[in-house]
Amino acid sequence: AAMALAGDLWAELPAERRIFCSVLLFSWAVYLWEAFLAHRQRRVYRTTTHVPQELGQIMDSETFEKSRLYQLDKSTFSFWSGLYSEVEGTMILLCGGIPFLWKLSGQISGRAGFGTEYEIVQSLVFLLLATLFSAVTGLPWSLYNTFVIEEKHGFNQQTLGFFFKDAIKKFVVTQCILLPVTSLLLYIIKIGGDYFFIYAWLFTLVVSLVLVTIYADYIAPLFDKFIPLPEGELKQQIETMAKSIDFPLTKVYVVEGSKRSSHSNAYFYGFFKNKRIVLFDTLLEDYSALNKEPAEGEDGENEETKSKTKNKKQGCKNEEVLAVLGHELGHWKLGHTVKNIIISQMNSFLCFFLFAVLIGQKELFAAFGFYDTQPTLIGLMIIFQFIFSPYNEVLSFCLTVLSRRFEFQADAFAKELGKAKDLYSALIKLNKDNLGFPVSDWIFSMWHYSHPPLLERLQALKDAKQE
Repeated sequence: AAMALAGDLWAELPAERRIFCSVLLFSWAVYLWEAFLAHRQRRVYRTTTHVPQELGQIMDSETFEKSRLYQLDKSTFSFWSGLYSEVEGTMILLCGGIPFLWKLSGQISGRAGFGTEYEIVQSLVFLLLATLFSAVTGLPWSLYNTFVIEEKHGFNQQTLGFFFKDAIKKFVVTQCILLPVTSLLLYIIKIGGDYFFIYAWLFTLVVSLVLVTIYADYIAPLFDKFIPLPEGELKQQIETMAKSIDFPLTKVYVVEGSKRSSHSNAYFYGFFKNKRIVLFDTLLEDYSALNKEPAEGEDGENEETKSKTKNKKQGCKNEEVLAVLGHELGHWKLGHTVKNIIISQMNSFLCFFLFAVLIGQKELFAAFGFYDTQPTLIGLMIIFQFIFSPYNEVLSFCLTVLSRRFEFQADAFAKELGKAKDLYSALIKLNKDNLGFPVSDWIFSMWHYSHPPLLERLQALKDAKQE
């Protein structure tokens, strides 16, 4: 009877109220699901206090305990920041924060001489204010994460001055890309006619390809120093391996990742016959600044970064670096990069098509407080961020499952190159350097891990080593 009454009350609500309540309820349902998964994983961190038998040969008890405490701290931080984010988002919706900011944007652009007919100008002011609000409210969380959690566990290499300079630079660069791209997208939607969704999709495709092409050459160097890998044995071995699988390598760079963090990484970029490989200095045992003793007369600290004394060397030996690169090149050889781009663009086209179908629904705008106007930017925000959220959750899970499959395939490719033993030891080293915790709750792992758990990857490589 109570269910029937609730159903009747729901049916009597206006369409815009039902839309608004559905969005809010789904948002909290996702949050509670994520909180439930995080609770299960935190229980693993709390109860697994000794190295499990199967990990005895992989991890020493000291590293195991360090990684357990690090992941526990990260999980607790994630819980509070997630709760804040959910409450903030709910309050913005309930208090009409979006229409308020739109109205404020109109007043600001009006004072600058742009009337209501200049919707794109008002949209850009709105976007600037929204990203500024997001940056300011997110700053305390970012500071705490960097200077309390990462600092406590020995990963942070930044000073406060470097952090703020970096944050301001990131904000400015983001606006320099975001505002022109958004204004062009809105213009294309305005003048595109019935098939605007095709032109909008093509525009975003071109923008994404251009950004991927220029990112490492023009954007990333604004934040980190890239230097060519010095001539030597490692460079020769990388070039030989690239040639053996027909990878069109043009340059190999080392990026000074140790200026901000001691976490390590490697990646490649570029289209067609113009590929580059980028190695973080923290990945390379021979090049990492974290492994070098300060020169005489240095106090171990300059204006940007801190030098921390390490008890043990960090990074991988040359053979292990080659094995990691063998895995990364496997993603290229097996077409994973192209497949991901195709999936992304198919999804993008579908979303723009559905946006074209839904944009005329005035109830969608009314649900979020826009009764008299239907601004295009607000329509994009409502449909892509709120209406598509159930679809986005399902897609995200499917991509996570696919990513794990790709990782196993890339490991198998490195194995075929004869790198199974070196990749095995490299994965253990990287897990140790990054304080990864090798025990996980199965549901948390299935939902969140884009890379397979360490033990599963090692077992697959071990089987190959024994063959």
